Amino acid sequence: MNGCFLNHMGLACALGETEKDIIKSLFKGDTSFMRPDLDRIPGYHGYFGKIDFHLPEIPRLYEAYDCRNNRLALAVLQQIEGEISNSIARYSANRIGVVMGTSTSGIESGETYLKGHEEKNFNYRYQQQMGGLSSFIGEYLGIHGPQITVSTACSSSANAFASARRLISMDICDAVIVGGVDSLCDMTIRGFHSLGALSAGQTNPFSTNRDGINLGEAGAVFLMSKEPSGVCLSGIAASSDAYHMSAPHPKGRGAEICMRNALVDAGLEPFAIDYLNLHGTGTHHNDSMEATAVWNVFGDNIICSSTKPLTGHTLGAAGALEVAFCWLAIKYGQILPHYFDGNYDPHISHIQLFRYGDNSKCLRYVMSNSFAFGGNNCSVILSKLEI
Repeated sequence: MNGCFLNHMGLACALGETEKDIIKSLFKGDTSFMRPDLDRIPGYHGYFGKIDFHLPEIPRLYEAYDCRNNRLALAVLQQIEGEISNSIARYSANRIGVVMGTSTSGIESGETYLKGHEEKNFNYRYQQQMGGLSSFIGEYLGIHGPQITVSTACSSSANAFASARRLISMDICDAVIVGGVDSLCDMTIRGFHSLGALSAGQTNPFSTNRDGINLGEAGAVFLMSKEPSGVCLSGIAASSDAYHMSAPHPKGRGAEICMRNALVDAGLEPFAIDYLNLHGTGTHHNDSMEATAVWNVFGDNIICSSTKPLTGHTLGAAGALEVAFCWLAIKYGQILPHYFDGNYDPHISHIQLFRYGDNSKCLRYVMSNSFAFGGNNCSVILSKLEI
C-alpha cells in the first residue's frame, strides 16, 4: 500500500445532498432523479442529473467567488468541515493543500452575465477561471498549502487524487483536500448536443440500443492524509491514447495500459479486484473500447457497473464522484447496480454487469475508471482498511 488514506468524505449529486440520502438510492440503482430539462435545448427531451436542492450562500467575505460551482463546493465541504478544522489544528494551515478537478468551473455565471441576466459584476478570475475552485476552498478554509485545480476533461478529478498523493509522498503536505466539482452549463450541454453525443432519453450503457450520454452535476471532496482511517488509496495510474481529439482508441489501448499500471502501483493481480466502476458513458465508441480493455485485463470474471444512469455524466467531477461511490461500496459492503435495458451489445467484448439480486459483498479492493477527451485516462484503486 502507498500509505495514503481517504479519511472523510463530503458528497452531493442528483441522488441527494448527504451520504444518508444518497445511499438510499445508490444501492438500489434508482434512476428516478434523472429528468428532462426542456429549457436547456428546445425540443430536446434527454435526461439530466440536476441538483435541485438548495445550495449554501457564499459568505460575504468571499463573494467575489460566488457562482454555482463554488456553492456546490461549499455544500460538500461543510459536510467534513469539522474534520478539516481538526487537521488544521494538528498539522498547521501551511501543511494542508487543495487539489480539485473541474471542467466547467463557474462558466454558467459567465454565460448568465453575457446574456445580460446578471445584476452584479462578473469576476472571471474568481468565478470562471479554472484555478478559482481551489483558490476559493483554500481561502474559505484558511489553509496555505499548494492550491491546484486539475482540468483534463472527464478524468479531471480522478487525476486530482494522483496529484494529492504526490504532495503527501513528497512531504510537501501532511493532508490534502481532494476531489472535484462540476455544474451544468449551456456550453457543455450544447457542445455535446452538437457532437451528437447526448442520449435522446435515458442513457443506456453497454446496450445494443445505446445512443449517448446524459449530463449531470456533482461535488465530492475527501480529506486525504497518511492517517490510517477511512479507505486506503492503494493504487492510481494515468495514460494518454493520443489517438484523437475527442474519440478514444477503438481497441482501448490507453485504457488497458491505465488499468494495468494501477494494478502494478497497488501491487495487485487482476483477480484481486472485487468490483470495477466503469466509465460507462453510453456512447458507442466509449463502451466498445472500455469493454475491450476490461476484457483484456480481467476477462469476464470481474463484477462491473456504470453509475452514470443514476447521476448523469458529471464530467470534471465524475472521477471524484465515482471514487466516492466506491468509497461507499467498501464502507457498506454493497455492489453498485448497473441500470440498462438488458440488451447487451453482442458486437462488443462481454463483461459481467451486475444488475439485480443480492448486492451484499465484502469488498476488499475496488477500481474506478475515468476516461476523457484526447484519450486522457485514469484508474483509481481503493481498498478496505484492515483493522
